[in-house]
Amino acid sequence: MNIKIDSNSRIGEIVKNNYKTAEVFKKYNIDFCCGGDQTIFNACIDIELNSDELIAELLNKNNQPGDVDRNYKDWTVDFLAKYILNIHHAYIKKNIPILVELTNKIANRHGSLHPELFFVNVNFLKVAEELQLHMMKEERILFPYIIKLYEAYNNSLEMDKPAFGTIANPIKMMEEEHEEAGNLLGEIRKITNDFTLPDDACNSYAITFKKLDEFENDLHLHIHLENNILFPDSIELERKYFER
Repeated sequence: MNIKIDSNSRIGEIVKNNYKTAEVFKKYNIDFCCGGDQTIFNACIDIELNSDELIAELLNKNNQPGDVDRNYKDWTVDFLAKYILNIHHAYIKKNIPILVELTNKIANRHGSLHPELFFVNVNFLKVAEELQLHMMKEERILFPYIIKLYEAYNNSLEMDKPAFGTIANPIKMMEEEHEEAGNLLGEIRKITNDFTLPDDACNSYAITFKKLDEFENDLHLHIHLENNILFPDSIELERKYFER
């Protein structure tokens, strides 16, 4: 995929065009989902990295064969919204109770020698609470509106303006909540040294860290799809619909 990448390129746009480039940003702990608006230049200043080095890695990753079945930026907003609901919301709902139980279990069993596990347990409970409320808002208000808006625009149907005024209002709230959840999980990753297992880790300890890592990676993709693709595309769709 030959996309121009330079120091002025925005991180979110790069990942939007090829999600494989997210692997490079993860390597350097650069936030590509909630921090998608920043440029390569600014991101490199923050971590004291030569931008040419980062760009070279991104171009190399960008030129690798992509997954044609996951060309998210070309999906319609209604399809993408339903995909997020059916894949990412379902994943969170399935794994939250599992991870609540696991983080509590290893904190009680190993917390005396590894007190950071109590922090992990408490922080994940906060993540669980935030995401459950967050998804409820999306499922009851925002996503139904996006799906209805897409149908109205493509079938020339009449549609009243929503009670929240413009879609940009709930989107702003969702983005703030994304950042909060991402920060909480980032704190867990940091205090566990990137989920590094101690020598005395049991199987439950290992499973918990593996699932926490998977959970965070899934959330990164989830937030990227919303912040960098679904939300801006929906704002543009609403603008075109009401300016007809």
